[in-house]
Amino acid sequence: MLIEIILFLILGILAGTFTGLIPGVHINLIGVSLVALSTSLLSSLSSIYFVTFITSMAIAHTFVDFIPSIFLGCPDTDTELSILPGHELLKKGLGYEAILLTAYGSLAAVFILVLIALPSTLILEEIYAVIQNIIPFLLIAVILFLIYLERNKLQSIFVISLTGALGLIVLNLNSLSEPLLPLLTGLFGTSMLLISIKNKEKIPPQEISKPILDKSFISPLFGATLAAPFSSLLPGLGSGQAAIIGNSISRAGKRGFLFLLGATNTLVMGFSFIALYAVSRTRTGAAVAIKEILGEPPWQVLVLIMALILISGIISFFITTHLARFFSKRISEINYSKISIATILFISLLVFSFSGILGLIVLAVSTATGIFCISLNVKRTNMMGCLLLPTIIIYLF
Repeated sequence: MLIEIILFLILGILAGTFTGLIPGVHINLIGVSLVALSTSLLSSLSSIYFVTFITSMAIAHTFVDFIPSIFLGCPDTDTELSILPGHELLKKGLGYEAILLTAYGSLAAVFILVLIALPSTLILEEIYAVIQNIIPFLLIAVILFLIYLERNKLQSIFVISLTGALGLIVLNLNSLSEPLLPLLTGLFGTSMLLISIKNKEKIPPQEISKPILDKSFISPLFGATLAAPFSSLLPGLGSGQAAIIGNSISRAGKRGFLFLLGATNTLVMGFSFIALYAVSRTRTGAAVAIKEILGEPPWQVLVLIMALILISGIISFFITTHLARFFSKRISEINYSKISIATILFISLLVFSFSGILGLIVLAVSTATGIFCISLNVKRTNMMGCLLLPTIIIYLF
């Protein structure tokens, strides 16, 4: 059995590397497919193997998905905040350093998760018992906090309202399968790619320089550790919002913020497994897939998951650093506009495959909305109103 677990661990890391590198291919899509296969073609396999695969894939994804976010400007919803500081370093020839900062943050998060997993199960259970009846009001407080952080508060309110209305419409299209794929990819992915094509961005040669880590990075890690559990308990709250909350605690600089983003991304994923065990809440596609396959996991499975997080996290760190070095050496030689166009075409094909013609229409509308919202010069995380507002309405009514 140990050999099989190691095999599925390696396969999961490879799958997570693939989903992290390819814009629009999210682990949620793989998770849905695995749930279907676990009850049909692969029903003879032990559920532990699926848990191993899903966990290692999810953790690897949280490491690698900053590469397209920083190099292509095509993030998923967990890494959209890395565009600004990451792109700023990329244009200075420091894209490799930017990715390493997120990788160091994710690696630190892996060790934090293992250390605090046991006490977290008790704390999350107590916290959830208190907040479960006031979830919509907490989400409203998050929105108000996002607005408070903006200089132009009216534009922030407008962006949250506009994307919230779009999310409400799209999520209620019963004939649309996988609605989040075209909605979120359009708002956060293809919109940025089209802007980069319009601006005819050129990437300078990149330096292969490692960041110097010192005690100043302790504060961002502390902020991420405090903020990440909220995302595991509050529906509609993603890594981006958790990172903003964490940054308000730590007051990190640009490099510290990238470190915080990496830590938050991995912590949110890890806490989703802890929350599944502690309060039966599923806040990520990976946790949903495990619950569908296994039900509520016993404590032995949680111990296994923590071990898998540790091992896959360490391996994914080295994979990420090697991939970052590879792309850094070649990014300036590649036609950036052609890569962006090819990425948009691939995303469109992916959306059509999963969501059909209606999905392409949603992708086009979401992309146009994303471009318009970006032009208003507010934080892109305000566009997460597309999930926050529908969630609030569901809980209130």
